[in-house]
Amino acid sequence: MPGMTLVEITFELQSPLTQEQLRLLGEFSNTYGLRRFRFDESKKHLSFEYDASRLRDTQIAHVLGQATIAVARKVTETGAQPEFKN
Repeated sequence: MPGMTLVEITFELQSPLTQEQLRLLGEFSNTYGLRRFRFDESKKHLSFEYDASRLRDTQIAHVLGQATIAVARKVTETGAQPEFKN
């Protein structure tokens, strides 16, 4: 069995998460194999740790769209990338 390739991705959100969106994220993490997520409310940043050998960042963005979470952009270590379209 091949090893996991753990990756973290961070998105800047257009607005803070609601309690319902947090609940949906918990359900999606069980379904899609996201290892964990955290939300920095002060920056509106939502970060995920996932197995890159099983998932792609586009699939994570799709999950966010299903939870009606509006993403402004994907955040990198050096700053933000151009606007992200759901």
